[in-house]
Amino acid sequence: MLTAALIESVVRSALAEDAPWGDLTVELAIAEDAVLDTRLVAREAGVFAGGALVREAFRQLDPRVAVTDLVADGTSFAAGDTLARIAGPARGVLTAERVALNFVQRLSGIATLTAQFVSAVAHTSARIADTRKTTPGLRALEKHAVRAGGGSNHRFGLSDAMMIKDNHLAALGAHDAESITSALRALRQRAGHTTSIIVEVDDLSQLDAVLDANVTGILLDNFSTDDLAVAVERIAGRVVAEASGGVSLDTVAGIAESGVDVISVGQLTHGARALDIGLDAA
Repeated sequence: MLTAALIESVVRSALAEDAPWGDLTVELAIAEDAVLDTRLVAREAGVFAGGALVREAFRQLDPRVAVTDLVADGTSFAAGDTLARIAGPARGVLTAERVALNFVQRLSGIATLTAQFVSAVAHTSARIADTRKTTPGLRALEKHAVRAGGGSNHRFGLSDAMMIKDNHLAALGAHDAESITSALRALRQRAGHTTSIIVEVDDLSQLDAVLDANVTGILLDNFSTDDLAVAVERIAGRVVAEASGGVSLDTVAGIAESGVDVISVGQLTHGARALDIGLDAA
């Protein structure tokens, strides 16, 4: 969750990184009483995210800097649109500019890419979800941007739910159908009824063994679209069917048409391009 405390901490760290001993340029070149009126301008179309970080960056540098007409996260915009007006003491505006832009460009890029994936599967019932492939320390921000783009969040971290992958099964000594089912049933007993257990399978031959274990969901990893359709038919709504691996804007519609419930896409966060958004003098 994107809390006020997290926003304050992340922005403070970013500003300290960018100007650890102050901003040499503005301190020597800009008068203390100088003022500046600017606009946050989109130079390409997209979906906005990161407004709270923009506001916080300028607030921390100088509370006298006013951020007004800030569009809401999740707002679609066109090239040339004004996304906010930022005015006040020039030193504060100029020193906070790069940090504010770094956040909004990065998060709006994630929101925009997510919206493209969501649009590509809009004719189906599949949901687009993110993964844990996020920038260390910025996961909450990036997952917030996914939601701004219309996507869903997968588990936030390792503490949220159990996800059993091939290496987990190997460590458990589960190598065949009987031992896989037995191991997963034992995990269900230890975990209790409120804990979600998602199991990754990479072959149709593993499917029945996992279904017999009363898990919460099955992640169908790198399945062909034909095999996804077969898996969905065999799952028959008993658990959540999730597809992952090999997902791109070119392939996502076909994956969604197989009938899966969720498509998890690492590219949303680790492959999004920063949008071109600038701060221009009014």
